[in-house]
Amino acid sequence: MASASLLLPLGSSFAVKLSNNYEITRGRPRRVPAKYMSLGLRAKASQSVGYGYEDDMALIKRRDVIGIGLAITVSASSLLIQSLNAKAAGLPPQEIPRLCDETCEKELENVPMITTVSGLQYKDIKVGSGPTPPVGYQVAANYVAMVPSGQVFDSSLEKRQVYIFRVGSGQVVKGLDEGILSMKVGGKRRLYVPGSLAFPKGLTSAPGRPRVAANSPVIFDVSLEYIPGLDDEEEE
Repeated sequence: MASASLLLPLGSSFAVKLSNNYEITRGRPRRVPAKYMSLGLRAKASQSVGYGYEDDMALIKRRDVIGIGLAITVSASSLLIQSLNAKAAGLPPQEIPRLCDETCEKELENVPMITTVSGLQYKDIKVGSGPTPPVGYQVAANYVAMVPSGQVFDSSLEKRQVYIFRVGSGQVVKGLDEGILSMKVGGKRRLYVPGSLAFPKGLTSAPGRPRVAANSPVIFDVSLEYIPGLDDEEEE
């Protein structure tokens, strides 16, 4: 009989105290005759135990459901915070288009490097077959500008519009000017621009874009698409 009391849920209002023949019902003690102890008390106690156990189990189940709901809410909130933190960290939402893909990168390893007097270095990804732009002419080019680590900080491909400027007129950084002047239409080239021919004041960072320090080296992948003025003259 003593072992039965161990099954009673803690804090239950239904309990049986066998040592002094008292039955506790809803918090009020009532004397139980000794002759009934051996017959009816076990059933009474089991009923009392069953009633309290079911109530407590229902309470536990409700708490479990609430706990699961809170866990799901916390997990969802955590994922949302991580997503927001990723955006705040400036991570790009998708892969950035490039002029030189993985295959191109491998092939470029075997292309000889050319160094000019100014310190500009370049490798031809593809040699064009069209004309070379004269100084002062407008050119239409696509470009992908990167820091030495390969992170892109500017790209005409993302803007989906070729960049038109007057070559050799100081409208772009010196390294890009010089590199395009010796290209032919249809060609692609990687320019390794030293700090002295890059951005003297640097560039501030932007969402998904690295900062470019003043007078630091940069890399340009550039393709010469066409020369507007020269094409018009040839058509005439």
